[in-house]
Amino acid sequence: MKLQAFLPLVTYPDPNSAAIAANAVAVAKHLDADLRAVAINADIPSISSPLSGLLLDVPGLIRKAEMDSQARGEELLEKVKAEAAAAGVAVETGAIVTRLVAMEERAAEGARYFDLSLLGWEKDNVTSRNAAEAVVFGSGRPAVLLPEEGKVGPLDHIAIAWDGSRAAARAVADAWPFLERSSHVSIFSVLDEKPVKNDAAERLEAGLRRRGLQPEARRINTEDCPIAQTLQDHARQHGCQLLVMGGFGHSRLRDFVLGGATEGILGDLRMPVLLSH
Repeated sequence: MKLQAFLPLVTYPDPNSAAIAANAVAVAKHLDADLRAVAINADIPSISSPLSGLLLDVPGLIRKAEMDSQARGEELLEKVKAEAAAAGVAVETGAIVTRLVAMEERAAEGARYFDLSLLGWEKDNVTSRNAAEAVVFGSGRPAVLLPEEGKVGPLDHIAIAWDGSRAAARAVADAWPFLERSSHVSIFSVLDEKPVKNDAAERLEAGLRRRGLQPEARRINTEDCPIAQTLQDHARQHGCQLLVMGGFGHSRLRDFVLGGATEGILGDLRMPVLLSH
């Protein structure tokens, strides 16, 4: 059974960059997964006012914004199709139109029907961050965040952020398609961030070794750095290409309350990260 990967593409007001096409296709190829890419285009409600058509031509501005959103979506989908064809990845594309207040929820809804989601991440792009948070916390599926800066290469050395928690265990289970294709796994246990059992990393190391993997437990300290920076810096220093971690937090009426490590990752993404909630 082939894995099915979902790629939601936001188009308004801040669209995903074209970099997501190559990166998402690279991950799908690594997993031998089929890819479904969907452009989420904007439906902007008209403003009912006697002055709206006289002063600023609001209806005309709305039409232009919607056309720009659709055009960006088409450009992104064409880029995905071109990258997929070159890589030999099976891809289906489509587009939906939705009100602005529902764009993130539509991304999360779509993700529920796939094995994992691939999400573009651009620095200071609020639209892509909102969509990512909605998918991570609202889909019930793992999500791989792919930073705009940096090209996805081989994913054969996987880093796991491990504290023995339920969320971390869920993330390891969800990351199995990556883990079983890896040649090496590094397990990072941060000692000075919160209480962690002394043998937590070693117990996971033993469990993964019984499954045929080649893991190595590493105990690290934050050294007064944010935990998200510490995890990503250590992962990259050891040659890891993907960081696996649990997503801590919840959403209430579309306002996300995040744990420290999750907030740090979403605010300063430096490498591909699989988040699972």
